[in-house]
Amino acid sequence: MRKSYIVNSFLLLFILFISAGLLSCSSTKKVKYFQDIPDSGQLKLIPAAVYVQPKIQVDDILSIIVQTIDPIASQNVNGGNVATGTAPLGSLAGGSSGQSALGLPQASSGYLVDKDGNIDMSILGRIHVVGYSTSELKEVITKEASKYYNNPTVSVRFANFKVSIAGEVLKPGQYVIPNEKVSVLDAIAMAGDLTIFAKRENVLLIRENPDGTKTPYRINLKKSDIMSSSYYYLKQNDYIYVEPRKAKSDATDAAQAKYVTIAGALLSLLIVIATRAK
Repeated sequence: MRKSYIVNSFLLLFILFISAGLLSCSSTKKVKYFQDIPDSGQLKLIPAAVYVQPKIQVDDILSIIVQTIDPIASQNVNGGNVATGTAPLGSLAGGSSGQSALGLPQASSGYLVDKDGNIDMSILGRIHVVGYSTSELKEVITKEASKYYNNPTVSVRFANFKVSIAGEVLKPGQYVIPNEKVSVLDAIAMAGDLTIFAKRENVLLIRENPDGTKTPYRINLKKSDIMSSSYYYLKQNDYIYVEPRKAKSDATDAAQAKYVTIAGALLSLLIVIATRAK
């Protein structure tokens, strides 16, 4: 009789452990990306999102380099008219951290777009830039520079192309990106990925319009069609907020309750065994 009771108690404890394990495994479905892509079999191609080059806006900072046979001749043009220390902590520039050795933001320099949408370049004068993409502005500046230099080579890029990501990510912050072609998935990767508490089916993207208004978008990272959507590629000043799936305190309480239940069952079993042994 006593042996049978002990066996039944061990069986009950085993069932409790198995149930707890299954409960933990069932939560992995909530953290998987692209759940509509099968694990095996013939996988379908995902249509590419249409990439539209971002347009230059007021208060953007542009890095403009004019190269000629004589580097000294174009030195004044390449100096820029602003140096800022606003590159945020944790930002990226040139493929590495945008921080100094002391953890302070590094300065970025270039031409600041004024409230009228112009930049003032040494020698070349005032140039209207708002509404152009960087490739379009490159052609405009090349034409202007050709009046003063022989066969100049011009490069134009954003010096402050930044996106912000907050909420349930490992490294929230504002990121300055050297490449203007950046996707939602790139931004999440830079922020260290989503936490276990992130609501992957309801990520919020807030985009600033040229008139200053904001347009919100909802992104479902559990579906692969995000990679074909019109907001897959980010624009400067985009803000991403990752909502929590549930309060961390509630998750902690649930975990504690599970372990307390198991510990209680184990303690009860030990008491029963000790009592029967006597």
